Amino acid sequence: MLRLLTVLLACWTCLGPAGAADLCSSRKGPCPKVNEKFLEMKGIWGAIAYSPDDAQQGFTWGADKADDAKREAIDHCKDAGGKSCGVVTLFRNHRHWDDDDHSGFPYFHCSALTRNSSNGSWGAASAETRAKAEEKALQSCNKAGNDCKVVQWVCT
Repeated sequence: MLRLLTVLLACWTCLGPAGAADLCSSRKGPCPKVNEKFLEMKGIWGAIAYSPDDAQQGFTWGADKADDAKREAIDHCKDAGGKSCGVVTLFRNHRHWDDDDHSGFPYFHCSALTRNSSNGSWGAASAETRAKAEEKALQSCNKAGNDCKVVQWVCT
């Protein structure tokens, strides 16, 4: 926990109050190189789970492993009363700027879930920033109707 707080403080100090979630989007010039010690840090995974049958959702961020993030998001969704919870977005955070583990998994920092309450359609997406994740999720949801709203977002 102390390690995570140290990293968050270092990021806040570096980025200022513009918001750590959007990172480089508010900076001028290229993204900074990642300090090698951050490559060893844990807590980089996040996820959103959704239950379309009853419109319940859950999320998590800061998990050490992808499977942990998935399980925690589903557990939160079930705790909210979701009967058919499943992971709709999985992402990992800003401690990595490129595919340093060669997995091909994108490094998106934020996810969003959108829903149309009148027809039940929904959309979910991950992106580099909250705004981009919300925009992509709204585009996905609005394919089945134009009344979608953001119901959940999470950034790491």
